[in-house]
Amino acid sequence: MDGQPTEPDSDADTYRTLAPNLIRYATLLVGPSDAPDVVADAFLAAMTGPRWAEVQNRRAYLYRVTTSKVSDLQRSTSRRRQRESEAGRELARAWTGSARPEIVTAIAELSSRQRAVVHLTYWDDLTPAAVADVLGISDGAVRRHLARARARLRAELRPLYQPQEDRTHQPREDRTK
Repeated sequence: MDGQPTEPDSDADTYRTLAPNLIRYATLLVGPSDAPDVVADAFLAAMTGPRWAEVQNRRAYLYRVTTSKVSDLQRSTSRRRQRESEAGRELARAWTGSARPEIVTAIAELSSRQRAVVHLTYWDDLTPAAVADVLGISDGAVRRHLARARARLRAELRPLYQPQEDRTHQPREDRTK
């Protein structure tokens, strides 16, 4: 042996031999949830491509194809996020009507799930249980998304709406007197 791994004989052997290493490689690039799909796409693209029968070093070729599929996924994710962000801004404008632009922008920056929960809770006046039913998620998940959305909106908007003299931390007066 010359120290190089031997090339598997069949496509099934190729997959069995190389997939675990390619999945580890892809996990470093895209994370554990997307890595198996990226590798499956890479194998499918490679093995159904016209050059597959001529490939001398299948291991190297599959690493290149996997890298290409990672790039495809990242581009696709970037485009999807851009579309969601634009859709969020459009929805926020529709939701808020004549609201101030900073409020529209803050709502648009929420995740799509948070925007949905905020909309259904405040604009459609649904209870968390009803929101959970509409979105097909648990009541606890609705409450969690709503709490995170409120916290983010509070953090974004508080500096804009807090009077200048109140921006420094001042202890509250005891209101129970």
